[in-house]
Amino acid sequence: MSIKENNQPLLEFNNITVLKGDNKKVLDSLSLKIYEGEDIAILGPNGAGKSSLIKTITREYYPIPEDNGSSFKIWGQDRWDVFNLRSLLGIVSNDLQYTCARDITGMETVLSGFFSSIGLFKEKITPGMIKKAGERIEFLEIGHLKDRKMNEMSSGEARRFLIGRALVHDPKALILDEPTNSLDLHALYKFSNILRKIAKAGTSIILVTHNLSDIIPEIKRVILMKDGNIYKEGPKESMLTGRNISRLFEAPVAIKKKDGFYYALRK
Repeated sequence: MSIKENNQPLLEFNNITVLKGDNKKVLDSLSLKIYEGEDIAILGPNGAGKSSLIKTITREYYPIPEDNGSSFKIWGQDRWDVFNLRSLLGIVSNDLQYTCARDITGMETVLSGFFSSIGLFKEKITPGMIKKAGERIEFLEIGHLKDRKMNEMSSGEARRFLIGRALVHDPKALILDEPTNSLDLHALYKFSNILRKIAKAGTSIILVTHNLSDIIPEIKRVILMKDGNIYKEGPKESMLTGRNISRLFEAPVAIKKKDGFYYALRK
């Protein structure tokens, strides 16, 4: 039985439109379903609406009310307490990384996930929290950095602590918004291996990116976004073709596949 047949949607967008600034549509009547247990990628050029989609999930953006039955549901519900959402969705974004680039340690950053705060203040830290945070830090292979300040780490190191912060609640899915921005080749290699490790451990990956090579082999479905809507979606092999990617990015490319990864080559 397929994932779709076995589960209700984890995220369900139905005819969602979001306006920004001078009434510019950043999402335009978008409909999309993402199911529990899926590892997926949302791929598109800058300005396609990918980050707006994430900000709609986090309630930073709100869809405009329409009479066409538009709705946005998480796990079948359209109303959620933000704290209760943490057991369903862990979200790591560049905005969060910028906010967390402070004089706080990696361990403090992970522990702050229990309180949805940036760092720790007067929160009561329990031994169970310390144990869980330590387990996530070791799983992400950053135990040697736990006492280092976030503003003294490389981008790749800091990003793994933010993933640890998201994982302390054992979410069903981890949403990563452009996770490889500013990473060098070594950091990209390490980060890719960590994502594969998370996927194999049973946490669904929802990867939002404009880089084809970010898509790890464990991802099976790819959603192509363009102009605030879904351009195409389907199995990875049928989406990541030279024809589709050339049209999506409006640039002539050929696609090469190696060891389960896909790469765009300039024609």
